[in-house]
Amino acid sequence: MKIVLAYSGGLDTSVMIKWLKENYNAEVIACIVDVGQTDEDLSKVHQKALKTGALRAYTIDAKKEFVEKYIFPAVKANAVYEGKYFLGTSLARPLIAEKVIDIAKKEKADAVSHGATGKGNDQVRFELTFKALMPSIKIIAPWREWKLKSRQDEIEYAKKYGIPLPVSKEKPYSSDANLWHISYEGGILENPGNAPDAQMFQMTVSPEKAPDKPTVIDLYFEKGVPTKINGKKYGPVEIIEKLNELGGKNGIGRCDAVENRLVGMKSRGVYEAPAATILYIAHREIESLVLDRETSHFKEILTVKYSEIAYYGLWRSQLKKAIDGFINETQKNVTGSVKLKLYKGNCIVLGRISPKSLYWEKLSTFEKEDIYNQKDAEGFINLFGLPLKVEAILRRQK
Repeated sequence: MKIVLAYSGGLDTSVMIKWLKENYNAEVIACIVDVGQTDEDLSKVHQKALKTGALRAYTIDAKKEFVEKYIFPAVKANAVYEGKYFLGTSLARPLIAEKVIDIAKKEKADAVSHGATGKGNDQVRFELTFKALMPSIKIIAPWREWKLKSRQDEIEYAKKYGIPLPVSKEKPYSSDANLWHISYEGGILENPGNAPDAQMFQMTVSPEKAPDKPTVIDLYFEKGVPTKINGKKYGPVEIIEKLNELGGKNGIGRCDAVENRLVGMKSRGVYEAPAATILYIAHREIESLVLDRETSHFKEILTVKYSEIAYYGLWRSQLKKAIDGFINETQKNVTGSVKLKLYKGNCIVLGRISPKSLYWEKLSTFEKEDIYNQKDAEGFINLFGLPLKVEAILRRQK
C-alpha cells in the first residue's frame, strides 16, 4: 500500500509516518507544501520526513498560488469568520490538499492522509478537497483511528521511537504558520480566561513596545488587489511579506478569539495577522468610495456567507464559484490608494482616493451648491414613511 501524507513536521505528522507504516504496512510519501511557514526551514522538514521513515518526500513551493488564488479572493470578499478570524488556516488547507492529490496521482497512491484531529475543522477542509479532486481515493485520518488520545500521548510515542519533536511539556501549545497568519491553540490557551504568553508571539511586537513614531504608508489597489506600497510595485508574495513586516513592528494584527467550530464545539485561538489586518481595513476604504449603496450592502451579506464557505472547507463548491462571480464583478472599479498610519497596534485611515470614486464633493457639501433640491426630500420622506403612518393611523382607530 502507498500513502501520501500531508506532512508539516509538526507534532501530529511527526509521529504519523511511523504509525502509518506500522498499522497499514505501507510505504509513506511525505508531501510538504510551502505556504510561507515563517518559522520553519523546509529543507530540514524534508530531511526529517526521510529520516523518520518516508519513502520519498516532495517539497512544493505554493506561496504565489496561495496568495493569488486564496488570499486575494478572500480580501476581495472581505472574508473574516465571525468578525475576527482572517481564515489563515482555512485558506491554506484546500491548497495543501490539492498538492497532496497531485502527488497521489503522480505516485499512483492507494490513499492520502492528514494530521488533523477528529475534533477540528481541518479534517473537513482536507477531506472535502480530496473528495472533490479525487473521489475514489481512500482517506486515512490517524487521529480518528489510533489509540493516542492526547498531545501528551503523541509526545511519549515520539520519544519511544526517537522522533524529534517541535514542542515539549514546558511549551505545550501548538502553532500553525503561513504567509497570512500564525495561529496558536492548545495547552495554556485552552482556558479562555488565560492571557496568552507574551513570549509566544513571533510576527508582532506588543503595542507597548512598538515604536513611538508612527509609520505612514500609501497602499494602492488595482481591481481589488494590492499592488503597491508608497508607489513601489510588489509581487503578490512580496507585498504580503512587506505588510507583515510593517504591521508586525508596529504591533498590529494580534487577535484572541473564541470561535464556533464547524464540528459543533467552541474553541479558543490566538492569531497574528498583520498584513491581513492592514489589507482588510484598506480594501474596505476603497470599496466605500466606488461601490453604490445597494451593491455594498448586498456584498456585506455575501461576505458572511463567503467567510463560512472558506471556514467550512467548501472552497470548491458551486456556491463559492457563484459568489466569486459576483465578487469579481464588484471589484472592477476597486482601484485607488489608501493612506494609513500604523501606530502601537492601531491601523488608522488618514485618507482614500480613487479614479473610480462615486463620492461627489460638490453634491455632498454642506456649503452652497445647485445640484440637490432639498425640498425633494419632503416628498421622499412622505412616501418612504407612508407604511409607518398608515399603521399608526389604523392601529389607533382600533
